Amino acid sequence: MPNTYSSHFFHIVFSTKNRRRLITEDIENEIWRFMGGSAKRFGATPIRIGGCEDHVHLLLMSRPSVLVSRLIQQIKGESSRWISKKFPNKKTFRWQDGYASFTVSRSGVNSVEAYIRNQRKHHSRMGYEDEYKKLLELHEVDIVDEKYLFG
Repeated sequence: MPNTYSSHFFHIVFSTKNRRRLITEDIENEIWRFMGGSAKRFGATPIRIGGCEDHVHLLLMSRPSVLVSRLIQQIKGESSRWISKKFPNKKTFRWQDGYASFTVSRSGVNSVEAYIRNQRKHHSRMGYEDEYKKLLELHEVDIVDEKYLFG
């Protein structure tokens, strides 16, 4: 019987609800670590997680049996609950309803990892909404109606 082999990498991006700037530098590493643990619990391997005050990027590797939409739902829900409990001034913390998810070839993993690692530098020149639109364009994702883009 033949074996099955796979290599599935995903670059996932989503923001805080209403792009509120709630992820401060003093707590971001703790949040990224928690999200990495959450990804592992739901069947993915975190390669790099990072972002800025109002959004996060995740570079994950997963098995083909992992449903990406379910994985993202679990990570967002678990981390949102944890942040609300862990940090007294973040009791109303929520992530945006939607997200963007892009496949990454093995040869592109290093550049996506570097991109995520340099988010603070990157965002000194470009805001989240422009970045999000640029990523959608780069991956040739049609924006049907911009009013739903940042829900």
